[in-house]
Amino acid sequence: MERDYAAILHPIIDPLIEKPESVIIRVLPSTSRRDITILIVSEPEDTARLIGRRGTVANALREVVGVASKVDGTNEHIHLKFESFGEESSTNGEGK
Repeated sequence: MERDYAAILHPIIDPLIEKPESVIIRVLPSTSRRDITILIVSEPEDTARLIGRRGTVANALREVVGVASKVDGTNEHIHLKFESFGEESSTNGEGK
């Protein structure tokens, strides 16, 4: 079952950031069916808000998205990857 992660995440993250219209949310290809990587691209200051201090906001977002997999029994492991427009390196909220 293909889940619409953008539809799940946009109502949560849009009130937290300055430019919600510029956010791009995509699911990245994975070799494992149980590992889901979601790429969230936004303005640099919005990316910082979405990660939060010590990754607290990123962890909360991951938990919210992970609830859907627990409810339907798929038990997918959600990875969030954050990038800012104009940046080549990415920040992963996992290790914060």
